[in-house]
Amino acid sequence: MAGMSTGNMDALIRSEVWSNQLKDILTDDLMANKFVDWMSFPDGDQLTIPSVGFLTTDDYVEDAQVQYHAMDTGEFNFSITEYVSSATYITNKARQDSMYAERLIGQFVPKMSRALGERLEQDIFKEGQPKTGDPAGYQVAGSSNLINGVAHRRVGSTTLNSKRVLTVEDFAFALHSLKKANVPQSNLIAIVDPSVEYYLNTLTNLANVSNNPRWEGIIETGLAKDMNFLRNIYGFDVYTSNRLPKCGTGQTGTAETINSIASGTDAVCNLFFSASADVLPYVGAFRQMPKVESEYNKDRQREEHVVTSRYGVKIYRPENLVTILSDPAAVSV
Repeated sequence: MAGMSTGNMDALIRSEVWSNQLKDILTDDLMANKFVDWMSFPDGDQLTIPSVGFLTTDDYVEDAQVQYHAMDTGEFNFSITEYVSSATYITNKARQDSMYAERLIGQFVPKMSRALGERLEQDIFKEGQPKTGDPAGYQVAGSSNLINGVAHRRVGSTTLNSKRVLTVEDFAFALHSLKKANVPQSNLIAIVDPSVEYYLNTLTNLANVSNNPRWEGIIETGLAKDMNFLRNIYGFDVYTSNRLPKCGTGQTGTAETINSIASGTDAVCNLFFSASADVLPYVGAFRQMPKVESEYNKDRQREEHVVTSRYGVKIYRPENLVTILSDPAAVSV
């Protein structure tokens, strides 16, 4: 007697079953563009903004001539520097043969727009950080970058697994630096690497910080939810980001030594500033907002999709930017 079993049904059994769904990758939240003062200007690719400084006060003697002083003046030059694109295509044959073709095509524009958004995020965060040639307004690698006598660049004040990390003291120092630079103490923002959040989450003495009652409850809930901290640290609303620039000139990851403290290779730049609308640290402008174009190429028998954009971003108020370096490798595997 014979019947049907897996032994004689090989030709009728699929060894591999393909799902009808496409798996998407996980992405982080993008936030940098809300910390930029976005400008507009009618034409050209460079904008010049004049600036003025302070006047001084003198002691006056009766019946004597008063002393006259000139006011310091200068100019800030801003340019449209970036012309970026993201593009892909699908051939007729691939579209005809793939069961996923329509779902794939539906992902083209969102994915291209996301790629441009990630590029913009990185371009914003790297502004103000050391650049080749040490241009004015940009911090200098391996230097304290003093403003009004107080450092605006330093290395994290403590260690974890022999690597430098940030602790509460660094938040207090950043607040002091901004105060000495006359930066308003409103809408204070800190953007830190996730390794900093990890270290702060694991400190057992945080519940005893009495000079900042907003710390209460952090041991139970953790510091971060999505990209935003649940608690405020010395006035700073703290966000986490995986897109912070690296240390070194040109953000190449070259280790820096500031005040005899080494950052370690590939340390990241944790950023502290005020996001008040009138003192935002960055300025930017779009000459062309992201523009989507699609067309059919009959010569190559394919459908092409392109997103392009032109913009510029630049550090505008260097006094409103404090950088503290930390090593993500402090959180060991």
